[in-house]
Amino acid sequence: MLLRIATRKSPLALWQTEHVAERLRALDPGVQVELVPLSTRGDEVLDRSLAAIGGKGLFLKELELAMARGEADLAVHSLKDVPVDLDEGFELAAILEREDPADAFVSNHYGTLDELPQGAIVGTSSLRRQVQLLARRPDLQVRDLRGNVNTRLAKLDAGQYDAIVLAVAGLKRLGFGTRIRSRLIAPDWLSAAAQGAVCIEIRSDAPAPVKALLARLHDEPTATCITAERALNRRLGGSCQVPIGAYCQHVDGGLSLRGLVGKPGSGEILRTAIEGVAGQPEQLGEQAAEALIALGAERLLAG
Repeated sequence: MLLRIATRKSPLALWQTEHVAERLRALDPGVQVELVPLSTRGDEVLDRSLAAIGGKGLFLKELELAMARGEADLAVHSLKDVPVDLDEGFELAAILEREDPADAFVSNHYGTLDELPQGAIVGTSSLRRQVQLLARRPDLQVRDLRGNVNTRLAKLDAGQYDAIVLAVAGLKRLGFGTRIRSRLIAPDWLSAAAQGAVCIEIRSDAPAPVKALLARLHDEPTATCITAERALNRRLGGSCQVPIGAYCQHVDGGLSLRGLVGKPGSGEILRTAIEGVAGQPEQLGEQAAEALIALGAERLLAG
């Protein structure tokens, strides 16, 4: 069986795709895997924020077109970049076990967010990270930061920022774990829905043997938590154009879900935390979203 995997060309995307390829070869030595590296609009336009150019879905479109044209059989994504509703004709075949979902505080001179001096410059391309930074430290200068992980670290090293915030998972996967000065974690800080998880997307009409093989990579505990997080995101109309955080974990046989909504350009944040049964993650996510709406989430998002 030959499987052609569409992937972005960034070092992190290639690492994730090679990881999936290795897992597939280990499952079935008869599987041959070829990578189909592609450039997406999200990778090419770096002088504007993702919110300004149309959102994270721009990272997927070229890969989906390659599958639609029959040039690739599947695509590998960071699940946090995948819209909560896929285009018709596509589906997720597997969600792999999640890496550390936390955000990372990265700086060459300071160990934590609280150690930054007044007016320090912090870089991030995420509205969710921006509002949480300003909620903790309204004195900070939060500036946009685009590019792949290597590019962002290079800008920090060039002195353009006092600190930057990246995903722990991406740093660890690329061998930059030692750059992490501290982890930004729940309950005080929430990551993006599905952060740290890799997924495999296929055409809905993919052959049954391909679907069966990919299903063997699926991690149900991870998928359960991410279903709750993405359900919250969906109910609130989440994308990179609105600052929403969600983090779900298994606790005492059930699920615990925390969510937040922020007002863009400010440090104003609404939070919720609820628990539910493990067998109903979708409902839990919707309940958390409704709790945030009751607190005034729609007012913040409209702003």
